[in-house]
Amino acid sequence: MTHDVGKIVTFSGIDGAGKSTQIDLLRTQLSEQGFRVVCVTFWDDIAVLSRFRAGVSLRTLRSKHSPDDSLRQDKNVRTWYLTLARSLFYLLDCLRLRRVARRLRSSDSDFIIFDRYIYDQIVQVRARHWLARAYIRLLVAMAPTPDAGFILDASPGHAFRRKPEYPLAFIHEYRRAFLAMRDFVPELILVGPGTIADVQQQILAHLPQNCMSSSDVQSLSDDARATILSDFQ
Repeated sequence: MTHDVGKIVTFSGIDGAGKSTQIDLLRTQLSEQGFRVVCVTFWDDIAVLSRFRAGVSLRTLRSKHSPDDSLRQDKNVRTWYLTLARSLFYLLDCLRLRRVARRLRSSDSDFIIFDRYIYDQIVQVRARHWLARAYIRLLVAMAPTPDAGFILDASPGHAFRRKPEYPLAFIHEYRRAFLAMRDFVPELILVGPGTIADVQQQILAHLPQNCMSSSDVQSLSDDARATILSDFQ
């Protein structure tokens, strides 16, 4: 039987929007139907030198004074040198993403689910200057377009109560940046707030259907996933 390339499904959105919950539900449902599913965590599996970057952010934050030390400030610190470094790393992330996505699509997987995507990096770029907008368009053009790219929307207040990691004012700004991503990627699917079941139904309604017979496939093992991704570490 001819095997179609794996379908890429991505989940983006503010912290506390419920991405992990919906990814787990979708993976379970697809696996139970017999589809081979591989899940990729963008920061762990794609981001270049992620540990180094996290360490640099931490050292930078220690030199800053936060009004509430219990909240993370790494994403909303925008010094010129961090912005420059991030821009370079986002480009490298995109190049690695292309290679990993190509490899996974040619593997035995039917669905490739990304927990965050290059879009979650792009929203860190303030698109106020034409040069920044041109850079965003370059990253979007380089990145593989998902077969279904979801932005999970949520009330900033609700997201903050669910996952109080970042200042509320930043979460409002962060949400606006995600909503504006559709100006650069019109194909992105905005999933409105709702119960877990309601959001799940919205996702399933937009999910691309793989033409393989579910009776002929099994879940892609964690070992197989690790083998594929290890080539890019």
